[in-house]
Amino acid sequence: MALQNIGAGNKDDAFYRYKMPRMITKIEGRGNGIKTNIVNMVEIAKALARPASYTTKYFGCELGAQSKFDEKTGTSLVNGSHDTPKLAGLLENFIKKYVQCYGCGNPETEIVITKTQMIQLKCAACGFVSDVDMRDKLSSFIIKNPPESKKSSKDKKALRRAEKERLKEGEAADEELKKLKKDVKKKGSAKDLQGKTSSKKKTSAGSDEGQISPPKSHADENEEDDDDDDDEDDIEWQTDTSMEAARLRIQEQLNAVTADMVMLSTEEPKKKTKSSPKSVENSGSPEENGLKSENGNASHEGLIADVKAVLKKGVTVGEFQNLLGSLSGSDQEVMTALYEAVLDGVEKGFAKEVAKKKAYLAAAIARNEGSQLLLLQAIEEFCGKTNPAAAKEVALVLKALYDADVLEEDYIVQWFEAGQTGPNKEKPVWKNAKPFVEWLQSAESETEDE
Repeated sequence: MALQNIGAGNKDDAFYRYKMPRMITKIEGRGNGIKTNIVNMVEIAKALARPASYTTKYFGCELGAQSKFDEKTGTSLVNGSHDTPKLAGLLENFIKKYVQCYGCGNPETEIVITKTQMIQLKCAACGFVSDVDMRDKLSSFIIKNPPESKKSSKDKKALRRAEKERLKEGEAADEELKKLKKDVKKKGSAKDLQGKTSSKKKTSAGSDEGQISPPKSHADENEEDDDDDDDEDDIEWQTDTSMEAARLRIQEQLNAVTADMVMLSTEEPKKKTKSSPKSVENSGSPEENGLKSENGNASHEGLIADVKAVLKKGVTVGEFQNLLGSLSGSDQEVMTALYEAVLDGVEKGFAKEVAKKKAYLAAAIARNEGSQLLLLQAIEEFCGKTNPAAAKEVALVLKALYDADVLEEDYIVQWFEAGQTGPNKEKPVWKNAKPFVEWLQSAESETEDE
């Protein structure tokens, strides 16, 4: 197949590395049903890194004729009889507008659709971002039919997290293997000592009865044979029930956030007596159980005190969610009280404290849909009224919750955009959260470490 350089300005460059096939057309039909078939449109579009539907639609817009590209068969048709040089000239205009970089002229660009529904060409060679003329008819078609995007930052993040979990599982398996080898060696040494003691007793008993003991070499061989036969029977397989081993087994089956939620009851250092959920709810005063009495203080401070009482208990995830649901107050009030209780007494380093208590926040989020917005509004209120100094670290707090999969990108952007247009748009929390939100929106080419 004959090739030519991409772009008319590069046609005389014999060493130009960006090439595409020469256009081949075919006239089909007759009369009113005559059509022009661009036979190799798929190969041309592939060389230009653009969907074939874009070029076909561009021909139709410029010629004022109906055009159609069949995704299944790869057939590109334009109504009417059109010669090859005319279509090749239109293709050259398409390349200048939608393929070549406006800065360096390199065709190695990628179409980017911004949040404001504008089309840009991002050059992989020089990094220049070109703004496409939105008055062109094809621009509206591209907006309605955006090109397939590459893997998003969230997909890349999930792949990196899976790789980290796989490495942790490997390290845990290595540790378990080392412990098992040590146990086998200890049991083997104890068995040898026991065998020597029993052989001495047999020797002494045989001498008392006047029997002649076998030579030492034969005795050792017999003992070695017995040891080889009974090795498998003497090994006792046990399950390590320590706290660390339990955490490792849980992390093998669950992701990081869910594992922390399951281990809520084991993170408390104080020793607690075992009791059923009913006894936890019914024993003691309502304040001790983290529940509100009918005549209790319904103020915000009282609600925070109730949440603190819940946090002090070593409860499971289900019990924790039930206790939160039993508190008097709306879902927003309970979420706000929980966030303030988690950061109670913290003057700086809010992001580190939130990362430590992420399991509680994740359990509260899992209660119902829309709880992520409740948590974001709780963060906003905490930074605005309760502790204005926390507004300086709001970006770090959002990133910690985003990395822990407690908050999702869509909810964070939705919350931020609503606050930017709301009556409290002058709050410091929006100014400090803006860099992180901008990073989320343009994180396609950034790594998680950055």
